[in-house]
Order: sequence, then structure tokens, then C-alpha cells
Amino acid sequence: MTTFKAVVFDWAGTTIDFGSFAPMGVFVEAFKRFGIATTIEEARGPMGAPKWHHIDAMMKLPSVVEQWTAKYGTAPQKTDVDKVYEVFVPMNEEVVADYATLVPGTKNVVAWLRGRGMKIGSTTGYTRSIMERVLPLAAEQGYAPDNLVCADDLPEGRPGPLMMYKCFLDLVVYPPSAVIKVDDTEPGIAEGVAAGCMTVGVTLSGNAVGRTPAELAAMSEAEIAPLRAKAAETLTAAGADHVIDTIADLPALIERLAAQAEK
Repeated sequence: MTTFKAVVFDWAGTTIDFGSFAPMGVFVEAFKRFGIATTIEEARGPMGAPKWHHIDAMMKLPSVVEQWTAKYGTAPQKTDVDKVYEVFVPMNEEVVADYATLVPGTKNVVAWLRGRGMKIGSTTGYTRSIMERVLPLAAEQGYAPDNLVCADDLPEGRPGPLMMYKCFLDLVVYPPSAVIKVDDTEPGIAEGVAAGCMTVGVTLSGNAVGRTPAELAAMSEAEIAPLRAKAAETLTAAGADHVIDTIADLPALIERLAAQAEK
């Protein structure tokens, strides 16, 4: 168990907000404020990236470019991304508390990790102002990581490694190979890869599947399997070393890796 010194978790879709729902409607509504129609599926595409970059990616969608050009007479510019972002952030601040429920197993897994001497870090595509709404609600449920690095804390966020580097400093852990990054999105996995960490993708609780626990419970394994497989393929392509259904499966993975290392 001493192989790993820390685990750095993402937030929405990984430790809170099963299915990653909080930002979805807000992205759609923010664009709607500017007369631009988008879909939940389009909003899910860039998930995991810092929210300004997420909006920038949506601005480049052919349907958005077409609508924006027709309405405003020119293709979207970086200043237009700023305008949508300024609308998005306060809207997301208002709704995020409604989606701050812990993913089942989070509290027990964190206790299990700490019981084995591991530190708990966290990074997120959310801004600090949004996370200020989430932190006390997570703490009330028993989850308080040892650090938090937000998308707007540093000059550059995901998919680069800087937020992970900040975690190394905050937690005083090294080398990077002794840290596990757990995330449900491509940019979040890429962040861990860029920093040299072992990366674990979560499928069923994450953005790629986008279902609530109740919705999954009502589905058969035959219906769930292709959703899991598609999410796993996406995360593996982004660089995930391993994939699990949810955070609850992490201890079994770590024990398996430890057993393999002893052989």
C-alpha cells in the first residue's frame, strides 16, 4: 500500500453530482440568453475543461457559429466567450448546491485511503467562487479533501499539468508516479497523464454516461454495458491506465495493483 502516497480526485461526476448534471442546463441557458440554441449533448462534449475553455469549445461548434453569425453578423470572438462566461459563472454558482450530493461510497473510500496513510487532493474545472458553494456542503456529508485547486487558481488549467503540480506541493507528495488521479472526463485524465500520475477513469458516475443512480438502477445490465463500454473507451483513449464504475471501486483496484506489485 505504500506504493501510492496520494489520490487526487475530480469533483462533479467523480466525488459529487453523480452523472455530472450541475453545469449542463446552465451552459444551455447561458447560450440561450444570447439567442443561441444548444443541446445538453453539446454541452457535455468539453466537460472537465475549465469553464471558460468549455464555453470557447462550444462557441466553435458549427451550429453555434452559424447561429451566432446570423444573429450578430460575425463569427464568435474571444470577447464573446468572455460575455457568455460572465453570464455562466453566477448562474452555476446558484445551482451547484442542488447537485452537491456525494457519489455513493466517497466518504468510505476516503476514510479507507487515509487509513492507509494516503493524502487526498482535488482539482476541478469549476471556478473558486463556484467551489466555495460546494465545499461546506461536501464537508457536511463527511468529505473534506486535504487541498483544492480550481480552474481559475492558476494561469493554465486542464488538460495541462499545473493543477496537479500544485497538488504535489500542497500535499508534499512525490514522485508523480506515487499519485493516482481519478476523473470522469477526458481533460481530467489528460491532466493526470501530463503530470506523470497513474490515472483512473470513472465511467458510470461520470459525464460520459450522464445518468442518475435511480436511472441506472432501473436499467438492466444489458442496457448499462454499452454505456460503460463507451465511457471506458473514451477515458482510455484520453490516457486512463484503469477504468472503474465509480469511486466505490477504487480500493479494490488499489489492492489488486498492490498484490500484483508483490509478485
